[in-house]
Amino acid sequence: MTASLSVVILTKDEEANLSFALDSLRGLGADIFIVDSGSSDRTVEIAKAAGCTVAHHDFDTHARQLNWALENLPLKSEWVMRLDADERLTPELAAELRGKLGELPDDVTGLMVKRRVYFWGRWIRHGGYYPTWLLRVWRRGAGRCEDRDMDEHMLMTYGRIANLDHDIIDENHKGLAFWIDKHNRYSDKEVAALRAGANMADATQAGQAVARKRILKDRLYGRSPRFLRAFLYWALRYFVQLGFLDGGPGFIFHFLQGFWYRLVVDAKLTEAEKYHHR
Repeated sequence: MTASLSVVILTKDEEANLSFALDSLRGLGADIFIVDSGSSDRTVEIAKAAGCTVAHHDFDTHARQLNWALENLPLKSEWVMRLDADERLTPELAAELRGKLGELPDDVTGLMVKRRVYFWGRWIRHGGYYPTWLLRVWRRGAGRCEDRDMDEHMLMTYGRIANLDHDIIDENHKGLAFWIDKHNRYSDKEVAALRAGANMADATQAGQAVARKRILKDRLYGRSPRFLRAFLYWALRYFVQLGFLDGGPGFIFHFLQGFWYRLVVDAKLTEAEKYHHR
């Protein structure tokens, strides 16, 4: 017996990515719900052509958009899955979901999956970037998204969490300019959170791995010398955690994500404190 599954995907101008996500869901027999926040490209057309249910809701944050979906969409399946538009299931994960969801004990209410990030066609396997475990599948009514402006995770309201064996692939097809623009916007949100004194180590319900990562970021990285810490973090990822084994694409990815982004956050934080006085 295969348990029913609903997949929720949040979109805004995802024409370049959405077809890959939807293709990976074929054969699951899942109900697919798209929550679009005003796409101006072919996103909605692609979703409707694939038989998805499309709803519109103005965007605030990813967390609030997802919680709106969970509270307002006509989800009737036993299980719910969150999938980003730039992600796709491996065939092995799709097969595992088909075979396992209906066989799980009742006290298992959440399922963790491993995420593989691809950059310029290269799997980023090193630099501490794989595996990244994410809670992406849960029994309907058992999960909600923590209310954070970024880096949000699912929280379980009851039951226990188990691990799936196979992976989700994260590969954005919008190009480097989009990636840089997105992370520039992320840096503004992170600076705002830091200036507001947000607790980076909260919400342990998101999972022990998430809690450990936030504690390290808050207590170790956050207390290290500004600017120097960006370089040290990149060096840790690239040399100690073997990021150099990810080749040319890996060099660009680890430099931009591990050094450039963190340096931008520190620079914006310093600018806000010393020059804007806000």
